[in-house]
Amino acid sequence: MDATAQKKAIAVLTSGGDAPGMNASVRAVVRAGISYNMDVYAVYEGYQGLIENNIVLMDWRSVSGIMQEGGTIIGTARSKAF
Repeated sequence: MDATAQKKAIAVLTSGGDAPGMNASVRAVVRAGISYNMDVYAVYEGYQGLIENNIVLMDWRSVSGIMQEGGTIIGTARSKAF
């Protein structure tokens, strides 16, 4: 591995109204990113979370057991700033 190579990071957020499959999508993004050795962050409360820096590093267990939950575990919010 190149000593100058930086670890990649991605973030996942949900915005607008809830829809079926949002938690499954969040889980898939988090676990795929981790599988590719990336740092994966969740932006809580959609775009408003970007403004308020409501961003959390996720791990494999962060998304365990969420498939049967309704809505989105990371919340969603519209923002007039976007």
